[in-house]
Amino acid sequence: MTLFAIALAACGGSGPPKNLNVGDIAPTFQTVRADGMAAHFPAAWTGQPVVIRFWADWCRFCAPEMKLLDQVAARHRAQRLAVIAINVGQDKKTVTAFMEKLGVGYPSLMDEQSKIAKSYGVVGLPTTFFVDAKGIVRGKIVGEADEALFERHIQALLQ
Repeated sequence: MTLFAIALAACGGSGPPKNLNVGDIAPTFQTVRADGMAAHFPAAWTGQPVVIRFWADWCRFCAPEMKLLDQVAARHRAQRLAVIAINVGQDKKTVTAFMEKLGVGYPSLMDEQSKIAKSYGVVGLPTTFFVDAKGIVRGKIVGEADEALFERHIQALLQ
């Protein structure tokens, strides 16, 4: 995780990553999805609670947890819960291959220069944010999580 923090700090911008906490407004961003479509946050998800998952294919917890998150989120789709995965520092070919193999029902967005991750204060992967329909961060998980932890955060987000 330390090497990731050093690499992230070196990827543009000045100073260390911002420390985004519960109660803060989630930073806005524009990027592209792995499928090439434009993605603007929060505009594309206006009025929806959103789980934002930062990941990379070398992260040993990311793949199994992304599948778990997909299963938990599927139980809450009727409540308009959205999940977006943001790949940190990898190219489109790598991201597309990984997501196709994984087979989850949510999109992956590109953050090849780690600018979005830095604006969210991500210093290790995986990192997950739970953002309410008004754009306020209501929960944050840094590191490994299980199904019960995802469920608790999503339940709290939807209340």
